[in-house]
Parts: sequence; C-alpha cells; structure tokens
Amino acid sequence: MSDIFQQGQVLAFDKPLTWTSFNLVAKVRWMISKHIGAKLKVGHAGTLDPLATGVLIICTGKATKQIDQLQAGVKEYVATLKLGATTPSFDLEKEIDAVYPTDHITRAMIDDVLRSFVGEIMQVPPVFSAVKVDGKRAYDLARKGKDVELKAKPLRIDEIECLSYDPALQELTIRVVCSKGTYIRALARDIGEALQSGAHLTALRRIRVGDFTLDKCFASIEEFEQFLANQPLSSQHSANS
Repeated sequence: MSDIFQQGQVLAFDKPLTWTSFNLVAKVRWMISKHIGAKLKVGHAGTLDPLATGVLIICTGKATKQIDQLQAGVKEYVATLKLGATTPSFDLEKEIDAVYPTDHITRAMIDDVLRSFVGEIMQVPPVFSAVKVDGKRAYDLARKGKDVELKAKPLRIDEIECLSYDPALQELTIRVVCSKGTYIRALARDIGEALQSGAHLTALRRIRVGDFTLDKCFASIEEFEQFLANQPLSSQHSANS
C-alpha cells in the first residue's frame, strides 16, 4: 500500500501562539517522517505571524501541488486592536512608539469607519513582513534599521464588523473576511488612521481558510501525535474528515 502522506494529505492545524508557520511545518514534517521512516515533502498554505493563532493548512507529498489553490481561499479573522497607540510592527512585536487622542472616538464612528473598508482597497504591507524588496525579506531589512518602502497592493475585504468595543480600555475587537494577501496588522494601522488616532494589533486568530475552520483543525501537536500513533496510515484527517 502506498503511504498516504507521500500520496498527499491536506492537514489543518490550530497554530500555537509564538510559533512561526515554519516552526509548525518543520515539527509536522519531522513527526510524519519519523512515523513513516522516510523523508517527506511538506509545505504550508498561507503564513501566520508568530503572535497569531488559528487555522494553518499543511500539505504533504503530492498535495503540496494544491498549496497555491488553498492559499487563494477566503480568510476569516478575529482581531483585537488597541486604539490610541502605534508600534513600528503594527502589533506587539515592537514597543509603542507614539500615542494619540481617543476621546473623540465613538461606537458609531467605529462602525462608519469599518464600513469604509468593505470592498476593493489598496493596502501598504507592514515593513515587518515577508514581502520581498530587491530579493530580500522586508523584515530582515527593517530589523537592520534600513528604510523600507513598500508599494500598496490591491485586496478585497468582503466583511468587517465590530464584535466589541471597550471605551475605557480603548480595545476594539473585529471580525474580518478578506482575500489572500491581506495583512490584518496593516488593517489595524489603517483603521487607527481612519479614526483620526492610532492603533495596533494585540491579538489575532484566523478562524477560517477556504473550507477549513477551527473545528477541522488538530487543536495541538499532542493531538496530531496521538493521531499518528493510533491511526493506520490509510486514515485521513482533512477537510473531508
């Protein structure tokens, strides 16, 4: 019987906080290779930042040919923003570099601003991102203190709504349904500017990629380890399971 992982599997994981997407891919590759006693091609469809959690699709063997198609799937996120302050990375990776007034911000204003982002928009990616500039990653240049100028790219926001707003803490939680290539950190920056203030991301969870939702994910590495140990190689845990 041909090994199912070599033939190709599409696996969904709930990426742990602080792990890079590469960390998770490397761990899964090592676990499967050890289990089947052979080297295996493994890749992921759609990077998640270390400070984000949620759906990360990992493809094995021949299924790596599906990565581009899977990456093109619609993404859905729940994001928490801190209003009135910015950071160079637009999230908690860097310390706050500027503060802004927030007394003028109301829930009605927030709803109006969020509606303005629905549809086709142009977005400048964060300098602390994997976007390539002259063959080098933008975040490598930014972390060396070099000036990085990135061009705006077109993307689509299908849905965006306020889930909660705490005026005392100036904390805003939103749900976003968007196209491939959307940086939620950059969206936080742009929302802050549209509110005539500032904002940065304090939490991010991807709850859907295409047809893959959190309930179709391995909740932890330990769960996947148990799956490998207890299931025959002909078993499958994917979008159709």
